Amino acid sequence: MISPDVPPPLEVDPARRIFGLETEFGLHLDTQTTRPITPEEVAGHLFHSVVQWGRSSNVFLTNGSRLYIDVGAHPEYATAEADNLADLIALDKAGERIVQGLVAGGEERLRAAGVEGTIHLYKNNTDSAGNSYGCHENYLVRRRADFKAFASDLLPFLVTRQIVTGAGCITRTPQGAHFSFSPRADHMWEGMSSATTRSRPMINTRDEPHANAELYRRMHVIVGDSTMAEPTALLKMGSTDLILRLMEARVVMPGLALAREMQAIRDVAHDLTGKATVELADGRHLTAVEVQQAYLDVVKSHVGGIVTVTDEVEHILDLWQRGIDAVRTQDFSLIDAELDWAIKLKIITRYQERLGCRLDDPRLARLELAFHDVSPEHGLFYRLQAQGLVTRVIDDERIERAMTTAPTSTRAHLRGAFVSAASQAGRDYTVDWVHLKVTGEESRTVLLKDPFRSADARVDEFIDSLAAP
Repeated sequence: MISPDVPPPLEVDPARRIFGLETEFGLHLDTQTTRPITPEEVAGHLFHSVVQWGRSSNVFLTNGSRLYIDVGAHPEYATAEADNLADLIALDKAGERIVQGLVAGGEERLRAAGVEGTIHLYKNNTDSAGNSYGCHENYLVRRRADFKAFASDLLPFLVTRQIVTGAGCITRTPQGAHFSFSPRADHMWEGMSSATTRSRPMINTRDEPHANAELYRRMHVIVGDSTMAEPTALLKMGSTDLILRLMEARVVMPGLALAREMQAIRDVAHDLTGKATVELADGRHLTAVEVQQAYLDVVKSHVGGIVTVTDEVEHILDLWQRGIDAVRTQDFSLIDAELDWAIKLKIITRYQERLGCRLDDPRLARLELAFHDVSPEHGLFYRLQAQGLVTRVIDDERIERAMTTAPTSTRAHLRGAFVSAASQAGRDYTVDWVHLKVTGEESRTVLLKDPFRSADARVDEFIDSLAAP
């Protein structure tokens, strides 16, 4: 039965938000084996150990996060709820290590099946066949009747945000190759929609808050790139959060509605000079730099008021401004140890000069892919980080802890504790974002609708009962 004693929602600080990140990983088997082997077969061997302990390829972990095989045989990892960006980034990086930790076992089972090869997992957004897979951002917002109008105010910001938070990519066309800010931009087809498969929107409006639906709504942003550098994740999530804080406080945003959003996102992506203009609904033309600066200036004008001054906020604002300035001045050294697209461009340019080749050279394509390999052994990004060429936001100790331990300040703490206790007790159970359930003859469910609540007597009693004979 569902426990009837649902605690009232907590009084939440307006500046406190629940964040989440979902990452779909590219999966590739490097092998000389001649027999056909499908992505589904590789994913099955990769997730064998997960299925062994979780009895499913779709599980929740002791750190409160979800790990599963998505459509297309992509491993996907969705972070547990975090109410601060440091925890979120630690959980996101923990996810890379968790999926990479499955590789050795997957390769061993492939060998037993007669297939010698190396499994690679990539934190990127496109494959050689032109398919795109995403990185989804989640921001819990207060429910309001005008949600679509509220969300639409965010679109000009999201379209132009790629000049600072894009992953960067080599774009190949019949006319040649050039470097773009974002690999994801060319795969977006709508501003807002409740669909994600037949139509890929920037904001998914499906009303699925994973919380008390009378109080909350989820801002589900699916236009962003998967990124490797911790400062890029900080800026991507942090700048969006700051804009949402102002919007929730009814601060009027710059009147920058776009006339053609899909045209704008592509034009911005393919112009590294930052000089390409986007047409606004009122007929004006602005560059992406000007649009981003307008949003940043609004945020700066409310620092010390709606936006509380913290070291983290100052870090975000400083990096945001330097990112804009780097594109405006074309001095990419301002951010080429912090923001993904600039880090990648620097290393690609260096190799291109060394090899004396064009940008469409296959060797640079392999280099670009290696940048996104999450393996410490094979991944180019992590070799750069180990050499001190990439700035950090958190340390390895925090990431290691996040692999097994949920944040202590959100609902994820309760879910992680339950999963750990139920597993140790050998009980059959099912879990999702809002339910904890023990199955069997004495089936029982506890409903957790408040993502801000990290302590609950019902869950404590539930966990205690799991150890009972």
